[in-house]
Amino acid sequence: MNQLANFVKQRRKEVKLTQEEFAERAGVALTVIRKIEQGKTSLNLDKVNQVLAMFGHEVGPVAINKPRES
Repeated sequence: MNQLANFVKQRRKEVKLTQEEFAERAGVALTVIRKIEQGKTSLNLDKVNQVLAMFGHEVGPVAINKPRES
């Protein structure tokens, strides 16, 4: 989850949006952005994809035997 959290936070900052502004543009609640950026593990996959779509990405499978990046 840290990889997702870091990706969203970094990209959001690159486009110079607050969490509130980003949530509004992505069409999700502010709590969704906060949960993603905090690395929470209980997230709605549809909402995560809605947020990632803002950067041309979506959630996809990752091999579990691959070493995870911190």
